Amino acid sequence: MHYRLVESYRLGDQVKHETILNLGTLSELPDIAQKKALGQRINELVAQSITGKTNIFINPEELIEQLAQKFFQQIMANRSLSDKQQRDYHYIDTETIRNKDVTEVGGEWLCYQALEQLQIAKFLEEKRWNIMSIQLALTHIISRAVYPASELKTSHWIKENSSVCELTGYPKELITKDKLYGISHRLFSVKDDLEKHLSKTTNELFDLEDKIIIYDLTNTYYEGVMNDSKIAKFGRSKEKRSDARLVVLAVVVNVEGFLKYSQIFEGNMSDTNSLQKIIHQLSKSTSSSGRKPIVVLDAGISSEENLKLLRDQGFDYMCVARSGMNKYQIDTKTEPVTLTDKKNQPMSLQKATVDGLTDNFLLVNSDAKALKEKSMNSRLTERFEQKINEAKQSLDKKSGIKRYNKVWERIGRIKQKYQGVSDLYQIDTKQDDKGKVIDIIWSQKSIDKKEGKYLLRTTLNDKDEKVQWTVYNTIREIESTFRTLKTDLDLRPIYHKTDSASMAHLHLGLLAYQVVNTIRYQLKAKGINYQWKEIVRVMNTQKMVTTTMVDQYQQTIVIRQCSESTEKVTEIYQSLKYKERPFTRKKFVVPQTEISKNQTHGGRAANDP
Repeated sequence: MHYRLVESYRLGDQVKHETILNLGTLSELPDIAQKKALGQRINELVAQSITGKTNIFINPEELIEQLAQKFFQQIMANRSLSDKQQRDYHYIDTETIRNKDVTEVGGEWLCYQALEQLQIAKFLEEKRWNIMSIQLALTHIISRAVYPASELKTSHWIKENSSVCELTGYPKELITKDKLYGISHRLFSVKDDLEKHLSKTTNELFDLEDKIIIYDLTNTYYEGVMNDSKIAKFGRSKEKRSDARLVVLAVVVNVEGFLKYSQIFEGNMSDTNSLQKIIHQLSKSTSSSGRKPIVVLDAGISSEENLKLLRDQGFDYMCVARSGMNKYQIDTKTEPVTLTDKKNQPMSLQKATVDGLTDNFLLVNSDAKALKEKSMNSRLTERFEQKINEAKQSLDKKSGIKRYNKVWERIGRIKQKYQGVSDLYQIDTKQDDKGKVIDIIWSQKSIDKKEGKYLLRTTLNDKDEKVQWTVYNTIREIESTFRTLKTDLDLRPIYHKTDSASMAHLHLGLLAYQVVNTIRYQLKAKGINYQWKEIVRVMNTQKMVTTTMVDQYQQTIVIRQCSESTEKVTEIYQSLKYKERPFTRKKFVVPQTEISKNQTHGGRAANDP
């Protein structure tokens, strides 16, 4: 009879058997009890080789010990142990199994690997930052991307909910809101160099050329008085917060959505004036090849002064014309080109000219836009007429406004509120012999409303209307940028009380945006178009878990490991070619004697393969 050393284990609902080693006839051990003792001793030696712990109560017969050592050496020499067998096996009391210290790791691990792609740690090393400052900076950038919140809330999240410090190496117990404030200021101190580094790195990483760049600006508001601020000013709020002071953020991005340059302006900075302060940075912040990119502008920035400035600096541009809708003529030598927008709705493009201007123009006619504008104008005209009628009816009331100048002040406020449609109306008043207004007379003008039509203006001489339309449509990328910054990365409102803290806050959001766009750009190339919040939600299903249990020797076994990836998480990792797990499983074995003596969980730490 031949004997084998066999391991039995359960896989799902099935019991599996795997041969570890053929032992031969074992004729040296005639007693069956001796054969069982040999098998037990081999198992003890294998366990000892893995855990490093010796059972001092084992005292086998000399012959059994010799055979056990021989077979054990064969096992190790032949590497006959499978991965499962090399792992440490214990008899566990299942009633003692506990899971604790469950923290999120998926989103953090995703951002950490994006930061490695962007080489921010390397950049900070070259700035002679010490290792702990770099670790803290990475921790804060990742936290802003995954959990955008105040420094106080972020410090609680890092300590209670996240595994980010396990990734960056920064001691979790040292995290405070003041240290997070401090590292934001240090990152802002290297803003210009860091933006240049990220601009160059993303171009090289993804083989980008910055042939087209988009310039636009937005504003965000303060929750606070900010009386002593030099940048917080009252202005035209895009969130309709006329009661709050504002700060303006101007950004230059390429068509892939990567930030090339940013600047922070006072809250009362107009759209048109901002370009004059940033124009000299456009070339330096984009391609270094000497070729200047095409600048795509929103209508709010494309004043005649700004367009002349771009021409004088040698830039080509593309924008929506701010004027000319009453002066254009269709180029009768060309035929309209029909295409569809992103929603597959039809639209037409045709070349046009505008009296007195030498730029090239393209008339865009969209049925969907016309329907939308008609609906909006209908609501606005209805409200405008309602307000004018209310002013007219007040003339018949005893306490109503009747004085000529006060009536026109009221009409002026109505026209200002509904300025989008007020030009469509002719308004007059009728007075009595005492100078009081007795009637308001209004009528709608008969004009072409040009609904669904607008002009694109460009210095490009491309004969293909579709190419010009494609160039202009890149401005949608800046809209996506601002949506991510304001909504996903919580850039508004600002709660900080000083200018320096506000600028550091905005800059940290821009750094987090670079991380987010690095991830989303690669995912979109693979057909995965999730918004950032959805990506974070999916990745948060991956957790770090600490599991404790007690074995047959009353030792406490502590295992810290990452949970298995779901199908969606795996798809994201594989699409990015990122690693699925941040580190190998960590195991601690705490003997009972240590617990009873020290009353604490300590012990040897080992990383499982």
